[in-house]
Amino acid sequence: MAQKPTESVSPEKNEAIADSPEMTPEQRNEVASKLVDRFAIWSGVAGLLPLPVFDTIAVGGLQLQMLRRLSQIYEVAFAENSGKALIASTAGAMIPATSGIGAASVLKAVPIFGTIVAGFVMPVLSAGATYAIGKAFIQHFTTGGTLLDFNPPDYREFIKAQKEKWDSRKAGSKISQSSSSESTTGAAATSS
Repeated sequence: MAQKPTESVSPEKNEAIADSPEMTPEQRNEVASKLVDRFAIWSGVAGLLPLPVFDTIAVGGLQLQMLRRLSQIYEVAFAENSGKALIASTAGAMIPATSGIGAASVLKAVPIFGTIVAGFVMPVLSAGATYAIGKAFIQHFTTGGTLLDFNPPDYREFIKAQKEKWDSRKAGSKISQSSSSESTTGAAATSS
């Protein structure tokens, strides 16, 4: 039972939404998945901010904006206060990742070493957490849920599976890059 968006929803809308007000569920899910991918990348970029705490605030803001846009796509009423609470409680359902984000952010306060280590860790954790949260809300909205009836513990296993999917995507890209360089090296060795 989807509700119409409230007037507080930002007037800027996704191009796909503006072009076709009546989307099929498949189109809606595709637009939402692309949106989540884009916000995951931006969260990774926000994780590169060199100032401790500001990076986590930026990631949280991006996650809130992602939730607002997903609400628009699925025509679910959005209230900023409940959105903030849901992002916080959903992130809490992902305790290992979110505690890693906080630790990586604080690590930036350590000169040189901390900044370098956090520069590698924070973007990955931020992007992965945003991806998992976005996919959980897509799943919830697809089944007719609203912001009022979202229960993060119900999605704990789903979030865990999405985090593993994100990790495998990341590992898959590294494997494909190394295998393509190995095949190029192997082809050069056989032609010599």
